[in-house]
Amino acid sequence: MKKVHVAVGVVFNNEGEILLSKRAQHLHQGGLWEFPGGKVEQGETVLDALVREFQEEVNITIEHAEPLLIIEHDYGDKHVVLDVWQSASFSGVAKSNENQLIEWVKPSQLDQYEFPEANKAIIAHLMNK
Repeated sequence: MKKVHVAVGVVFNNEGEILLSKRAQHLHQGGLWEFPGGKVEQGETVLDALVREFQEEVNITIEHAEPLLIIEHDYGDKHVVLDVWQSASFSGVAKSNENQLIEWVKPSQLDQYEFPEANKAIIAHLMNK
């Protein structure tokens, strides 16, 4: 089974809201909301992958981030390892670079969004802070 290492960012703005993006319909788990990020490429650190993915997807540059959680989840067709980092230190204005919806959401509202199963441990962690 394919194992995918994914860098995931929980990024907070000055109002304490978290940036979410909606996965394109044609992607694995398409149409669901997620914390932005993407696959860690060979030879790349998780932090490097996180910085690259946030620049590519949502137009912001993460300046500092810290590890939050590591989650492994088996979807049957794919096994994902989510390397979750958090940051409140970024520059730029979030905008969609890949025609996906993006939204800043209060942590208390996360349960109103539909996420992939693997993300539920992140949401539980954030809502219990």
